[in-house]
Amino acid sequence: MSISALGNNNNPALNSLSGFGASAATPAPKAGKSAKGSAAGGDATNLGGATSAEDQSNRFLKLLVAQMSNQDPLNPMDSAQVTSQMAQISTVQGVQTLNKTVSGLDSQFTQLQTMQGAALVGHDVATEGKTVRVDEDAKKGDGGFEITNPATSVSIDIMNPAGTVIGTVKMGPQEAGRHSFDFDVPDSAKGQPLTFKVSAMNNDKPLDSLSLSYNSIEAVSNVDGKLAVELDNGKRVAYDAVWAFL
Repeated sequence: MSISALGNNNNPALNSLSGFGASAATPAPKAGKSAKGSAAGGDATNLGGATSAEDQSNRFLKLLVAQMSNQDPLNPMDSAQVTSQMAQISTVQGVQTLNKTVSGLDSQFTQLQTMQGAALVGHDVATEGKTVRVDEDAKKGDGGFEITNPATSVSIDIMNPAGTVIGTVKMGPQEAGRHSFDFDVPDSAKGQPLTFKVSAMNNDKPLDSLSLSYNSIEAVSNVDGKLAVELDNGKRVAYDAVWAFL
């Protein structure tokens, strides 16, 4: 309901409030009072520029005072409608204040999450991928996978950059869930980036599997308001992309 609905249909001067223009319920300035009349007219003219809840409330109150000052004594405004309109504006102001409060809390939560995430530095994590993590000194490689159904046999092929299989890890029957594997890296593959492929079978039926790469967290950061972890392979992944902490 707009304030124009509170006007008196028998009073055209009052009903012109809905236009929010210079004619909004402001009498023409009289002689000797031109300065005061011009100020009132200027306020009414600027009412259309209000955008915030506070500005809209001020605009409403100015129009309400002007309308009450010029109402027909024999047919006054409906007080219930005025009260309803004022309550609606108060609700808008309350929602605007609540939005600012929630926005501030969200920012504080993000900062707190980043500080807590710093404790993860140095921990190993599993993320979706097919890269074998290699310890050059120990000549050992490792990785992981997850299956949603039990498998009667699982084998992992290790491949060099050319896609050639340089070794296979046979794991036998495995339960549903997350599993890890180790691989002895041959001297011929030393210093090469290696990948792996999981083949899980339930008798003669192939099973779906999720390949997991293992890495260490070197740092945490904040990206677009979300926590991210920076891995020792140079990649940055979102915190919710971490599949498991090892």
